[in-house]
Amino acid sequence: MVGFIRPPCDAGIIRATPAAPAALSPRRKQLTLAATILGSSMAFIDGSVVNIALPAIQQALHADAVSTQWIVNAYLLLLGALVLVGGSAADLYGRRKIFLVGIALFTAASIACGLSPDITALIVSRAVQGLGAALLTPASLAMLGATFDKHERSHAIGIWAGVGALTSAAGPVTGGWLVDQVSWRAIFLLNVPLAVAAAGLAFGFACESRDEKAKPLDWKGAIAVALGLAAITWGLGAIPASGFHDKAVLGALALGAAFLASFVAIEARSGERAMMPLSLYRSRDFSGTNTLTLLLYFALGGAMYFLPFGLIRLGGYSATQAGAALLPFALIMGFGASFAGRLSDRFGPRLSLTAGPLIASCGLVLLAFADLGRSYWAGVFPAIGVLAIGITITVPPLTSTVMGSVGEAHAGIASGVNNAVARVASLFAVAALGAVLFASFSSHFAGMPPAQANEALNAVLAGQAGVTAGAIAAFDRALRTVMLVTALCAALGGGVGWLWVRPGGPEPLR
Repeated sequence: MVGFIRPPCDAGIIRATPAAPAALSPRRKQLTLAATILGSSMAFIDGSVVNIALPAIQQALHADAVSTQWIVNAYLLLLGALVLVGGSAADLYGRRKIFLVGIALFTAASIACGLSPDITALIVSRAVQGLGAALLTPASLAMLGATFDKHERSHAIGIWAGVGALTSAAGPVTGGWLVDQVSWRAIFLLNVPLAVAAAGLAFGFACESRDEKAKPLDWKGAIAVALGLAAITWGLGAIPASGFHDKAVLGALALGAAFLASFVAIEARSGERAMMPLSLYRSRDFSGTNTLTLLLYFALGGAMYFLPFGLIRLGGYSATQAGAALLPFALIMGFGASFAGRLSDRFGPRLSLTAGPLIASCGLVLLAFADLGRSYWAGVFPAIGVLAIGITITVPPLTSTVMGSVGEAHAGIASGVNNAVARVASLFAVAALGAVLFASFSSHFAGMPPAQANEALNAVLAGQAGVTAGAIAAFDRALRTVMLVTALCAALGGGVGWLWVRPGGPEPLR
């Protein structure tokens, strides 16, 4: 569900590009823009519909809670670890070429997802989808940067982001309807016609471009960060079944930490050739806004992952109704972002980066105590509205502060790093909060061994018949605990915004 609010931040992943050739006709530019919109829409729709389908997928494939989490985590892992490499590859090998490769990978993986016979095949296919998204998303923006000159570029990116927001808004409702009326498999196969149209337009009308000064791909850094994130995510996900003190869990967490430490060492040795130059962190505002991003998107990613399970399993919602329940979030984001940007311009980013996360925290607290079985308008809608207002207030100044914190020359890579941080935050949220959910469920379902408690939780999440009232009540309280943890993280993000961001706005890195 994080796809709802990533377009403005993703729009910063544009490397230095040459001005658009004067010979390009307006029609060719418009068709290139249409190609990038269609291609990126696959990633936007994917991010907003898969969570709605998770309860149905878990039930249909007889998956446990940890395997279900990996449906999301496999995608976020590859996307978060490789999106910066994808941008570099587009600059080095050609933006149109990498865009088409990304579409091909994403489409093939989408078909494989829709035809997956079991949970293992689905997880592997989702990982390949994440790789495709890591290539096509930055390449689509780089194509815009090469097609439109500096006077046209902001308008083109605005259209790109606006359509992305609209597809994200429509995604949950459309996806929910497909799950209810057709099958969960249809949400993946929906990508195929979009991909055919995007690839056809890009191949026929988009110009090839590359950066002659592009740096080599940082494969060592990419592999190190991907292995580190994978090991930590696996370790966190294994806690419910094995316990925190299990040797395999502790070994995975230690191995992940070691790989992440090696990633930092690799980036330090690579200097400005690194995919994430450590010199950027000399900027107080860059460090502060990325810390805020980590906390806020941890909160949002976790809440949006577990909320559909609550709506469907506790509130009795259908998948369509659960998707529609989240529609106000996207609408408030879409229509309120411009006003939030003007508000930040008038009063400075520090106020927005403090108040926004705190308001979002209040929305998450309301979700924690909402009776999901009550009327939607009395229970869920007020909480979703407050959460959306808080996120809307935060995102525009967060994006502008990140890009302005290190100067114009590093604005693209700064926004790309921030985007990767948001993906990684959601990745960790699903794994870590899954452990929190299990721990809380076990404590409220007293007297049951951990293995049986895990089975009972899986039964609730999968909607199996014969689930006891005690298990339902324990899940209700566990979900409340998860929402309160996300609220705490969002509130901490507001504290970071107040203490870390400069009152007068960012000072570019020299």
